[in-house]
Amino acid sequence: MAKFTPESLSALLAREFPQALSTRIVALGEGSATVRREIGVDDLRPGRTVSGPVLMALADMATYCALLADIGDVLLAVTTNLEIHFLRKPSADRALVAEARTLKRGKRLAIVEVSIHAEGDDALLACATVTYSIPPAS
Repeated sequence: MAKFTPESLSALLAREFPQALSTRIVALGEGSATVRREIGVDDLRPGRTVSGPVLMALADMATYCALLADIGDVLLAVTTNLEIHFLRKPSADRALVAEARTLKRGKRLAIVEVSIHAEGDDALLACATVTYSIPPAS
């Protein structure tokens, strides 16, 4: 069972990561999360496409949400690796949705797979594998 609801995790993130307010948690499950991000002019690169760093940040945020849904408010969990494949050009006129699913979680590391698509379109724009380090219990 998830340790957070989308609302309670959103409140925690708003308090601890106010810079992430453009991302909304749509769903949380055991080891999974779906997050949505509106795209603004600051997210674009020439050619009116969403920049790679925006997609990477979205994958990272989805991973963090999936992990916290599983382990609770262990805020010092950090990314140790993020590998992303950019598959299609994201357009500027649709929000992006990232779906994260935990592949394996141990005591110290979690590996999460993330798929990113445009809202209302199932075509995969990017996929990522993200590894997080979980700090030891105090």
